[in-house]
Amino acid sequence: MPITPDSILLTGRRAVVTGAAQGIGAAVAITFARFGADVAICDRDADGLAQTAAAIAAEGRHTHAELLDVRDADAVNAWIAPLGSVDILVNNAGGGFNASFLDVNEKGQDALMRENFASVTHCIRACVAKMPERGGSIVNITSIEAHRAAPGYAVYSAMTAALVILSWSPALEAGDRRIRVNCIAPDVIPTPGIGGDMPVKTPLPYAGRVDDVAAAAVYLASDWSRFVTGTTLHVDGGNLAAGGWGRAPGGGGWVTSGEPVA
Repeated sequence: MPITPDSILLTGRRAVVTGAAQGIGAAVAITFARFGADVAICDRDADGLAQTAAAIAAEGRHTHAELLDVRDADAVNAWIAPLGSVDILVNNAGGGFNASFLDVNEKGQDALMRENFASVTHCIRACVAKMPERGGSIVNITSIEAHRAAPGYAVYSAMTAALVILSWSPALEAGDRRIRVNCIAPDVIPTPGIGGDMPVKTPLPYAGRVDDVAAAAVYLASDWSRFVTGTTLHVDGGNLAAGGWGRAPGGGGWVTSGEPVA
């Protein structure tokens, strides 16, 4: 079947998006609706969730919004069970806190593991069982921190890296069912969770937006990426490629880590 402009549309599909009350999750859910999908959403923020649900409805699509803690496997299963078929899953819920690795106690570490890793496994197991014969797409929102050191966020970074590795195996195991599993690793995307005044130190001379991540999610959810699985799409303005390089003050070339950058 040839790829056409209409191949990126999600018309007639049902998507599940976690952590959809604000930021990247809200942008993904609303953009999916704009591209024709019905969208089931969840979050622990009731007010934000209601706003996202209203925006989906304004696009003329059906939504099922649930106040939910995705760390609870039983609650996830109860939410997914009545949905019927699920074509797309976006695991966006997650978060962390700033603390030296040596200062993170067992309770804090367990919370980070449950929120950023175990929650994703719950949602994948619940949704794969609902995916139809024509296949489906799973998109795990990770971070550039999955691919580099993250002082102050060591356990969070490790869990996002674990999601990258985790995604490879279901991509193989479910490939014969036409289920694709990929990751998106954002960076320099201002969101309510991290603040809007973010210094721009990327090869591209501007910060990203939550809509940039949503665009990548639409691509991975659609038939435009029908032969893409087990990989990570970096939406980071070039930061992973830059490594320790940054623009010199005044735009006069490049400098390495430890030197002042623009």
